[in-house]
Amino acid sequence: MSVPIKKDLLSVSDLTHEEIESLLQQALSLKQRGPCDLLSGKSLALLFEKPSLRTKVSFDIAMHELGGHTVYLSPAEIGLGQRESIPDVARVLSRYVDCIAARTFSHETVTTLAQHSTIPVINALSDLEHPCQALSDLLTIYEKKGKLHGLTLAFVGDGNNVANSLLLAATLSGINFHFASPPGYKIKDSLLQQAKKSAAASGSGINLTSDPYEAVKEADIVYTDVWTSMGQEAEAKKRRLAFSQYQVDNKLLDSAKSAALFMHPLPAHNNEEVSAGLIDKAQSVVFDQAENKLHMEKALLIKLLSPSNLV
Repeated sequence: MSVPIKKDLLSVSDLTHEEIESLLQQALSLKQRGPCDLLSGKSLALLFEKPSLRTKVSFDIAMHELGGHTVYLSPAEIGLGQRESIPDVARVLSRYVDCIAARTFSHETVTTLAQHSTIPVINALSDLEHPCQALSDLLTIYEKKGKLHGLTLAFVGDGNNVANSLLLAATLSGINFHFASPPGYKIKDSLLQQAKKSAAASGSGINLTSDPYEAVKEADIVYTDVWTSMGQEAEAKKRRLAFSQYQVDNKLLDSAKSAALFMHPLPAHNNEEVSAGLIDKAQSVVFDQAENKLHMEKALLIKLLSPSNLV
């Protein structure tokens, strides 16, 4: 009897267009269905180097509502690469649990875990990508707009992990991706080249600019994120100065389509990347985004741990 090939989710690019569509439909079905026992007896290790609200709680509740169990491992308990080597942690956890969701500072940590584990590894955030966030965002956009292909998403801000994953997710799904940032904070060229190949296949477009108003013109979704990510605290003052003209406020949002959605992965910093009160506007779907992490992560866990239960 052949052993099934282990599958990981380290990057949005690990998925095909068809797999993304399947995950969206599975997540919508699970959202309607509520708690079930599709992962009864399965266990998930939450291996986190960074603090978390939404990712930690959503994965924990996702496993619970699917009939499974989670074990949270804090930085102090593991000491990845310090108290114990990353390969050894991967090999030990592979003997205990069925899946690892890792939230790390370095993307290399996630890839090393995947290389040495015999169980699926999910990137729950690294410095390079945040695939679970981007997939949850696609779910929110699909719910609100009824489609993905042909829409335009404008990201205003830093070329960070969220922007990277959104670029890959958008171009795989046929969404036009507009990106506005100051010089020195663009998306990495290697990811951009990868996204261009996906865009050519899906028929979507990519527009990079330093002008936020150019980016949001005719946009169906206006998206922003923090200017200073975890681990970049020493750059906060420099970044606030560099991004001072890139705040999403009412004026900028009004430059997009009249029915444009406003999105932010949270936590938000009022009067920095977003003006005070904007997340409470009718156009804002930031709390729908937060909720949909639960449903998308359920779909991901089923895909990796019990594909026979896919709808």
